[in-house]
Amino acid sequence: MIAIGSDHGGFELKELIIRHLEEQGVDVNDMGCYDKSSCDYPVYGRAVAKAVADGSCEKGIVICTTGIGISITANKVKGIRAALCADTLSAKLTRLHNDANVLALGAGIVGPNLAMEIVDTFLNTDFSGEERHQRRIDGIEE
Repeated sequence: MIAIGSDHGGFELKELIIRHLEEQGVDVNDMGCYDKSSCDYPVYGRAVAKAVADGSCEKGIVICTTGIGISITANKVKGIRAALCADTLSAKLTRLHNDANVLALGAGIVGPNLAMEIVDTFLNTDFSGEERHQRRIDGIEE
């Protein structure tokens, strides 16, 4: 199960990503927001991060206009490694090297087609498991 959440600035992209994932048979937990009314990104970034941290969801996706604020929020939750990605190489490498468990996107930065490629890359790339990368992740968690 993938947790997903956004503020009003990321709402439209969130809806597109949900549809994209469901078409692939991926279970999605939509944690809000549920319309384009002005709202605060920390509420949704925290909800997604907590669902990933407590194990109820395998990974998360958070979206605001830039992806910055919502990624900062998600990273405040213990055990979360949220990565803001605007290209597929970053999405691939953050999974391979950092075992990132939350993807942050900026709806005002990436268009829908690129966003879907980033999401697919992030969700379909496994952590490398290399000792040097695990050592660095352990250092982050300390």
